[in-house]
Amino acid sequence: MRMSTSDEALALAAAAGDRDAFAALLARHYDRLFGLCFRLTGSRDAAEDLTQDICAALPVKLAGYEGRARVTTWLYRVAVNAAHDRRRRAATHARAAEGWGDWELNRRAAMDEDAARQDWLANAMRALPEALRDTLALVLDEGMTQAEAGEILGVSEGTVAWRMAEVKKRLRAMDREESEV
Repeated sequence: MRMSTSDEALALAAAAGDRDAFAALLARHYDRLFGLCFRLTGSRDAAEDLTQDICAALPVKLAGYEGRARVTTWLYRVAVNAAHDRRRRAATHARAAEGWGDWELNRRAAMDEDAARQDWLANAMRALPEALRDTLALVLDEGMTQAEAGEILGVSEGTVAWRMAEVKKRLRAMDREESEV
């Protein structure tokens, strides 16, 4: 029965307190949400934490869903915002941490661990500024059009096109640098 119900109908029912609709909505989109969180964070552990945080907050956030955008578009925007919030909190905690030397050592250790577990593209995506990484994750990995990605990111389609051109340029430069080593 729930399989034929649209995402939008499930979201509106879940916003009204329908637990079965909420469960069906999560069942449909959990794997894609986790995949996006993985690409946004670059780490399986961080992606699991972020996805769980989003799922825990979703019942409250669904109350704000008005049905003007597709559920996937709205859900991706929630994920991107949550990733940005997490990055800001991490940066604030890092600045407040005692001893920049310890922080730098921990940062490098974490980067080395991630590099050992990720392939070249995941490493390259982590090296990109967050705006470019988010854009790349939506357009390349999620197969969205530039217009859809722009809607989620809150920027124009032209800005998304520029970001994708910048990503290509930076990835080529990274590849050349690694080839020369």
